[in-house]
Amino acid sequence: MSASDPWHRALADLVVRSHRLPPDDLPVAVDDVLQPLGVTSIVYLVDVEQQTLRPLPGSGAEKAEPLTIDSSLAGRAFTQVEVHAGHGPPPRLWVPIVNGTDRLGLLEVFPPAGADLTDETLRNGCRLIAGLVGHLVTSKSNYGDCLHRARRSRPMEVSAELLWSLLPPLTFATANTSINALLEPAYEVGGDAFDYALNGGTISLAILDGVGHGLPAVLTTSVALSALRAARRAGADLTGTARAVDEAIAGTWSDARFVTGVLAEFDTRSGLLRYVEAGHPPPVLLRRGRAVRTLTGARRLPLGLGDDSGRVAEAQLEPGDGLLLHTDGVTEARDAAGEMFGLSRLADLTERQISSGLPGAEVLRRLSHAAAAHRDAAFAGDDATLMLIEWSATAAESSEP
Repeated sequence: MSASDPWHRALADLVVRSHRLPPDDLPVAVDDVLQPLGVTSIVYLVDVEQQTLRPLPGSGAEKAEPLTIDSSLAGRAFTQVEVHAGHGPPPRLWVPIVNGTDRLGLLEVFPPAGADLTDETLRNGCRLIAGLVGHLVTSKSNYGDCLHRARRSRPMEVSAELLWSLLPPLTFATANTSINALLEPAYEVGGDAFDYALNGGTISLAILDGVGHGLPAVLTTSVALSALRAARRAGADLTGTARAVDEAIAGTWSDARFVTGVLAEFDTRSGLLRYVEAGHPPPVLLRRGRAVRTLTGARRLPLGLGDDSGRVAEAQLEPGDGLLLHTDGVTEARDAAGEMFGLSRLADLTERQISSGLPGAEVLRRLSHAAAAHRDAAFAGDDATLMLIEWSATAAESSEP
C-alpha cells in the first residue's frame, strides 16, 4: 500500500488527529477520515461480560442496536477474529478491532455502493483502520469514561471497579505463545485476579483467589498482586516473590487473611515451567488438545500465612502444549440440584473447544459461559477465573485478525 493510497492517507490522518482526540470523539474522527473514500462506519465494543457487542455513541450509531455475540454474523467475526461480509441491505464488512491480540470489538464498515466486498484492497484498508482504532480505544480509555460506559450493561460494584483497574489485558500473544484470561462475574467480583508479564523469553504467571467476598477480598488480593509485581520487578525468584506476598499480607492485616494462588515462570525458549501452588487448584496440562494431567508439585500454605519450605516444582512442556489455570469458583459452581461443574467437565469442554480451532480467547469465553450457565442463582457468590497459556506458533497466530 503506497503513501498515495487513499487508505494510507486515511490512516495517517487518523494518527495525526489522535494526538488531541478526546475519547468521546473517536467514532466521529473515524468517519471523518473515511469520508473521502465514500465509507461510513460504526464502532462496536464488546461488553465486560463478553456477551454483547455494544455500539459506541457517535457518528452513525444513533440507530444501532447491541448485537449478541452468539447469534449474529457480527459475533462470528468477533469470535473467529476474521473479516466477514454482510450483504445487507446495505452491504457491509464486519472487521475485528483488536489491540495486539486483545479482542475489543468490531468496526462495521459501509463501503460505497457497488463496492466488491471480497476486494482485498478494501479489506486490508479496513483492517488497518480497525487496528488503529483498537490502539486508540486502549490508550484513550484512561482519559475519560465514555469508552468504559459503552462496555457496561449495568453499574459496576466498587470491588469490581478496583480489581479491573489492576488487571492486565485479557489476551496477549508473541510469536510462539498466547495468554488468555477471563474473570466472572464481571460486575460483582470478589477476590479473584490474574497477572502475567513477559521479560526476555520468560513469562511470569499468577492466578489468585483472596479469602472472602466483595471489597475486603479484593483489597487483600490487590495487596498480593502489588507485592508480587514489586518483588518480580526487583528481580526476585518464585520463592522470593511468594515470601514477599506473605509479608505484605501479614504486615497489612492481623486477622489471618490469605490468598490462594499459583505463581509460575514459563521459559518460552526451552518449554520449562517452574511453579508454586499455594493452596490453590493445580494447573491442568494440555497436550495435543487433551487434558493429560494436573500439575501437583510444590504445594505450600496459602499466601499470607507464611511458608518457608521454598519448594518450586518443574514441568517440561512440549511444543503445542497448553496450560489451563482456574479458581475453585469454576469447578465448584453448582446447579439447582447441587451438582458441581467439576474438573472433569471443565477438562472435557476445554478439549472440545480447542479441537474446534477457535482462538484461545474464544475457548475461555465459552468455558466461562458454560460454568455460569451451570451455576444456579442459589449457589452464586464466588468468582470464576480462567487462564489459558498455549505454547505454539499456531496458537499465537490464531489470535491475530
